[in-house]
Amino acid sequence: MRLVRHPVLCNYYVTYRCNAKCSFCDIWEKPSPYITLADVEANLRDLKRLGVKVIDFTGGEPLLHRQLPDFLALARRMGFITTVTTNGLLYPKNAEKLRGLVDMLHFSLDSIDRATHDRGRGVACYDFVLESIRVAKELGERPDILFTVFRHNLADLEAVYRDITQPNGLMLILNPAFDYGDVATGEQLTEDELSFLSDFGKRRGVYLNEGFIALRRDGGNHVAAPVCRAASTTLVISPNNELVLPCYHLGEQKFPINGQLFDVYNAPATQRLAALEGRLPQCEGCTINCYMQPSFAVETSKYFWQALPSTLKYNWEKGTWKRLLST
Repeated sequence: MRLVRHPVLCNYYVTYRCNAKCSFCDIWEKPSPYITLADVEANLRDLKRLGVKVIDFTGGEPLLHRQLPDFLALARRMGFITTVTTNGLLYPKNAEKLRGLVDMLHFSLDSIDRATHDRGRGVACYDFVLESIRVAKELGERPDILFTVFRHNLADLEAVYRDITQPNGLMLILNPAFDYGDVATGEQLTEDELSFLSDFGKRRGVYLNEGFIALRRDGGNHVAAPVCRAASTTLVISPNNELVLPCYHLGEQKFPINGQLFDVYNAPATQRLAALEGRLPQCEGCTINCYMQPSFAVETSKYFWQALPSTLKYNWEKGTWKRLLST
């Protein structure tokens, strides 16, 4: 049964540019402009009309955009929940400007070992993550550590939890890696490794959407009976001020917004493409977390019930539920 019939999340790409070269991502290879404040203001008004609750200002590396604090402040004034994920390179020098503007601030960290983390990210950023934690805590912020899980770094979870997140009172978010397009992330987790991850996710101060584990055990999204609701739950806006459907990773079609996001999203051509969410040939086997998470939340499938406890746990521990209720 569908519980919510309007989009709830916007993945707003402020730029595709990035100061890292992660081995499991190709976004840093793309040329890109930067979004403008005028477009953001117009689009946020229409996102509000469409029922969106959460704005993820993303990239690329979102802190490369010097007006990010302005975007966040505007979104907060309009009642949106805000989220930003950063590799930490630019956070320490921008932390004061971002203070109090990000509801869910994530620092990416994929290993307890400096060399391993920096090798995966293609740039020396491990020390910047540790410095970002220190600075954020001094400012009274409550960041999370986003740990992208591969087979090769699964054994690092214990040390990151023991030595970094728990001593600093941070939430450890487990983000199982996924393949898309021509970007491969290595061997998929085995059943034993999925079980280990599931057990780890039950610890205090750890967030793992259990629906991610169940979906991988089921072989991902299946076009004959899709679980993906990417286009109807999540709006993707590109740095070129285009609506991208059905999701960023497929990007089948891009619709220029030109100050008319509400009308563009509801146009017949757009809705016809949105109706193919999870049903395109490329959607077979998909496990992309950033679209599955909102997909699990809007209808009472088995994934809804599997995801619910961890979602409640995260929002309770972070206090985000207070902001969600106020919106």
